[in-house]
Amino acid sequence: MPTTAPYGSWKSPITTNLIVSGAVGLGQVVLDGPDVYWVEMRPVESGRMVVVRQTAAGEIVDITPEPFSARTRVHEYGGGAFLVDGGTVYFSNFSDQRLYRQDPQETPRPITTDSHLRYADGVMDRVRWRIVCVREDHTGEGEPVNAIVSVNCTGNGPQEILCSASDFCSTPRISPDGSTLAWLAWDHPNMPWDGTELLVAPFDQQGRLGQAQVVAGGKTESIFQPQWSPSGELHFVSDRSGWWNLYRWRAGEVQPLISLEAEFGKPQWVFGSATYGFLSRKRPGDGVACSYVDRGVWRIAMLNPEDGALNEIETPYSEMGRGELQASDSRVVFVAGAPTEPMTLVSWDAATGEHEVLRQAHNLEIDSGYLSVPVAVEFPTGRDTTAHAFYYPPKNRDFSASAQEKPPLLVQSHGGPTGAASMALDLAIQFWTSRGIGVLDVNYGGSTGYGTEYRRRLNGVWGLVDVDDCVNAARHMVQRGDADPERLAIDGGSAGGYTTLAALTFRDTFKAGTSLYGVSDLEALTKETHKFESRYLDSLVGPYPERQDLYQERSPINHTHLLSCPLLLLQGLEDQIVPPNQAEMMFDAVRAKGIPTAYVPFEGEQHGFRRSENIKRALEAELYFYSRVFGFDLAEHIEPVTIENLPS
Repeated sequence: MPTTAPYGSWKSPITTNLIVSGAVGLGQVVLDGPDVYWVEMRPVESGRMVVVRQTAAGEIVDITPEPFSARTRVHEYGGGAFLVDGGTVYFSNFSDQRLYRQDPQETPRPITTDSHLRYADGVMDRVRWRIVCVREDHTGEGEPVNAIVSVNCTGNGPQEILCSASDFCSTPRISPDGSTLAWLAWDHPNMPWDGTELLVAPFDQQGRLGQAQVVAGGKTESIFQPQWSPSGELHFVSDRSGWWNLYRWRAGEVQPLISLEAEFGKPQWVFGSATYGFLSRKRPGDGVACSYVDRGVWRIAMLNPEDGALNEIETPYSEMGRGELQASDSRVVFVAGAPTEPMTLVSWDAATGEHEVLRQAHNLEIDSGYLSVPVAVEFPTGRDTTAHAFYYPPKNRDFSASAQEKPPLLVQSHGGPTGAASMALDLAIQFWTSRGIGVLDVNYGGSTGYGTEYRRRLNGVWGLVDVDDCVNAARHMVQRGDADPERLAIDGGSAGGYTTLAALTFRDTFKAGTSLYGVSDLEALTKETHKFESRYLDSLVGPYPERQDLYQERSPINHTHLLSCPLLLLQGLEDQIVPPNQAEMMFDAVRAKGIPTAYVPFEGEQHGFRRSENIKRALEAELYFYSRVFGFDLAEHIEPVTIENLPS
């Protein structure tokens, strides 16, 4: 029989040591002949990014030797940090941002010299034996300059700028015959999910680009993942219909491959994301392997581009993360997860219909009696609309609470804010639910996966719509009887940290909260952040400084007199996206007001925590904080956090 104990005090086998033990983050997937390559982010190696290969014989080996780390800082978020050609790996090294060439069985050697030049999203130009990639130039004054360039594979010879006409560019892709380049471009103040242009241009005999032609896109049409089919037809994802659907460019015309109220694209926060690929090299009508999201649930399918038939592939997975799908001949390799499965690298055989697990984010065997499975929740919110969330009820086979007690609820606000909550097994969520604390992961208005109109709900009203949706989500759970109204907490990282701070400052629903590297001062953010996001708030809030009033009005730091509940702040000290002074200013203001508050800085961390010891400390600090605020005993010893102004 389960032991009766108060919510929050349940003893759980899902400890922070377990969470970081052997855990990795799975990233960019590359196919090179029969070999599969991917990137692993390893917390136990201080967040080092390692390129890993599985050979045709099934042998898995690390490619990137210490102390190298395959991570680029283009756009600060990176992605697309390596490419492979015939077993030779080219990668951007994090510490110096130089490109390195690593031949089989050899030590990496640099092929670029200036650490102020950053590289990402490269492809091999086999006709001219060079790399074509995105370069971000930090050598001059003011904003860095982004361009598509060519880099000699051996490091000999000068680099050549192929295109630099726009503020941003991404996804350079060369046609199979090597004659044409396709790429995406956009300008301030747009983000790539607002509007981009898809351009093509021919190479001349010297390998330079000729006159560019706009195939699709514009200031209000978002294009994602241009890719050439094996037969030489350009495909891409566009939201021109109100949903990110698949299209192709044939005989000078854009043709839809499918019309579905579902999303085949992702917000382009990182380089190298892919949601579709081509299986066969035989005929134009052969299948397109693709993934798409329908009301928060991802599916994998085969699409016939000639008749639009979409046939779902049966897998146990329902989450695709940042978008990692590659196809070649008769197999599809992708990263996916599910509520009871962590993010997993999978190879699917189109001939047999069978799938093979190549790698998991962790391979822990956890009894299902400790795992909470999310339930999709749709709830009423402001403006006579509804919003979405995933609810994880408390679950621990060894414990139950008294019938008279309602559980605490932790509302989570995802980052972005142009992003989405994940349905993959997340032990950090199970950390809470297995201790008796419910979790509600909110896909507030502005989230992706529900169409363009839903994604644009946040335009001009960041700090209002997202806050209303998180507040109404919590109230909905209280009305259902699933949460204690006196023990409602909210947390979030980055943009989710801003939503957290705004909810605690401008509303009185939540009784405590935690901001992880969150924004407290919108004016400071727009002045101090990096180029990629420097005009992001134009669409989310309004143009600056013309609408300075809105920035001041919605910045929690300017209204701490309204905040009356305990606040925990967790911050990386090397964060270039949300600088540490954002958290420090908020901490000083809240402490001066006499409200219980704590600030935990992390040396060596940037935007997000990558080191195992810091991932552990952040989770434990938050649990300790809530235990003191909400008054429940902990089942295990946790290093205390110094909480200012906490009544004894």
